[in-house]
Amino acid sequence: MEDNATNPRQAEPKRHGPLSRFTVIDASRVRAGPTAVRLFADMGARVIKLEIPPGAPGGDDMIGGRDHNRADYENLHRNKESLTLNMKSPQGVAILHDLVRRADVFIENYRPDVKHRLGIGPDALREINPRLVYASISGFGQDGPYAGWPGFDSIAQGMGGLMSVTGKPGEGPMRVGIPIADLCAGHFCAMGILTALLEREASGQGQWVQTSLLEAQIAMLDFQAAQWLIDGKVPAQSGNEHPLTVPTGVFATRDGYLNIAAIGQTMWKRLCEALDVPHLVDEPGMGSDPERVCNRDQVNAAVAAALRGRTTAEWTERLLKAGVPCGPIHGIDQVFADAQVRHLGMAWPMRHAELGEVSLVGQPMRLSRYPREAPPRMAPEQGGDTDTILAELGYSAARIAELRAAFIV
Repeated sequence: MEDNATNPRQAEPKRHGPLSRFTVIDASRVRAGPTAVRLFADMGARVIKLEIPPGAPGGDDMIGGRDHNRADYENLHRNKESLTLNMKSPQGVAILHDLVRRADVFIENYRPDVKHRLGIGPDALREINPRLVYASISGFGQDGPYAGWPGFDSIAQGMGGLMSVTGKPGEGPMRVGIPIADLCAGHFCAMGILTALLEREASGQGQWVQTSLLEAQIAMLDFQAAQWLIDGKVPAQSGNEHPLTVPTGVFATRDGYLNIAAIGQTMWKRLCEALDVPHLVDEPGMGSDPERVCNRDQVNAAVAAALRGRTTAEWTERLLKAGVPCGPIHGIDQVFADAQVRHLGMAWPMRHAELGEVSLVGQPMRLSRYPREAPPRMAPEQGGDTDTILAELGYSAARIAELRAAFIV
């Protein structure tokens, strides 16, 4: 690294937010890692996203890239900076070391052996900066018989058991409509990083945080997994119905559909009264929770028949007044038009240089002393911050030009 008479930190923009004192180096790609990092970026941390330089071998054409889905890319990589860096070259690794000396977090989701082969594993980087929290997301774990397998969300959904309990009985396994293994692995990784940063305040040392798509997916099975681990019962598909409570599920109305969650005997009585069928409370096979589970088809048919006479809106108002949990089933457009969603501000407006006025998906948490007032910054163009970041590290314009010519940055 070259000398610089000024303190590079003085050149950095002033950042706001509860995590503004942290710098995160993001060497991840696709979805799980960027999901973890997005939390830090939205909460004010400086996030430097590492990308392969244009023209360098091994360019990224994976799903989630800028050209694959611009909306997805903007939503996933907002509030970040972009540095192009070829970490397969010794000069690129040297630049990474310069970054790591100043960083708090480094996150990657390579296959487990790749980081060690490149010389950027946790031991190597924490030798440079012992306070560094190094985070890894893999498909199946950092070791074990499947460690070398490539990890993708749908594969983790299948191997993690989710597809076996999703969908209607007898129709075969079903993937859920979002990349839930990717997303949950990212959220669990973020929690692990925050935990390690808290622990660092006491110990002064960083550590290696690990999670995987498979582990995250299994953790999200929750009560379904507990049924097997504790009771020895293998859960099966139950479609839109709840496997343990009846009636809980989707029912047709006169003009659409309604979700109802009549859990327990008290809710069952309230539902029957609101539906004007109070006799069902004591109907044979419906008088208790266990009976209704055993006779779910009979119970659901009776409830469905009662619901057909009114609209979804009418039933929603009526059931909520009776104290029965329920709600309409929205399309995505209806979600963001909903009065409560608009009140919560889950559509985060921003001004995009090319797309104009758009909105991104907001963070589902609120901090009283850090209200979300400023609009997010658009996702960076590839390498858009390279010159600025290298100058902060002390590299001259001439040296940066040389590194570009050699496809190092």
